[in-house]
Amino acid sequence: MSTLQDVPLAQAYRLLNHGPTVLVSSAHDGRQNVMAAAWAMPLDFDPPKILVVIDKATHTRQLMEAAGEFALNVPCRYQAQAVVAAGSASGADCDKFAASGLTPMAAQRIGAPLVAGCSAYLECRIIQEPHNQQQYDLFIAEVVAAQADSRVFSGGRWHFEGQDALRSLHHVAGGHFFVSGDTVSGQP
Repeated sequence: MSTLQDVPLAQAYRLLNHGPTVLVSSAHDGRQNVMAAAWAMPLDFDPPKILVVIDKATHTRQLMEAAGEFALNVPCRYQAQAVVAAGSASGADCDKFAASGLTPMAAQRIGAPLVAGCSAYLECRIIQEPHNQQQYDLFIAEVVAAQADSRVFSGGRWHFEGQDALRSLHHVAGGHFFVSGDTVSGQP
C-alpha cells in the first residue's frame, strides 16, 4: 500500500523549508543519474519555484540541461549510506542508482526518475537563466508536481514523531548528517 499523497503545489515549498539534503535525479536520451545536494531551497509560492546549486562538472547537470527538468527527492535517515554513495562517485563512470543501492521509479509529470523510498518528491522544470547557471551554478525551476509520504507529511506540515527511520537528513560535512528533530509549536 502506497503512503504517497499529492501535495498541493501552493504548499510544495514546505517540503524543503526545513533545509534537508536532497537527491537530485535526472535523465536524458536513455541515461539517468542521481546525486546528493545540500544547497536546495524554496523560492516562490505561485507558481512554486525552487533553487538548487549543481556544479558544472557533474553528470547530473549535463542531463538536467539537456532535458530541461529534474527531480528533488528528500531522502530519509535509513538512506544515509546510499546518499553518501550517490554523492561520492560520478554517474559518467557508473550507474549510480545501482552503485548506491537506490531504486528509480517513474515520476508523474517529468521524464527524470524519482528515488524510491524518499519522504518527499518535487518534480521540476528548469527556468532558463543562463547567467545564473554559468556564473553561479544556480538553477531556478518551477515545481510541476509534488508528493510526500503521509506518515511524515500531512496537513501541510512535517511530523516525524514515531517515524525515526523516515526523518530527513541535514548534511554537516564529510558524510555526516543531523536528522530532523521533534516538532515544537510556537502556538499558544
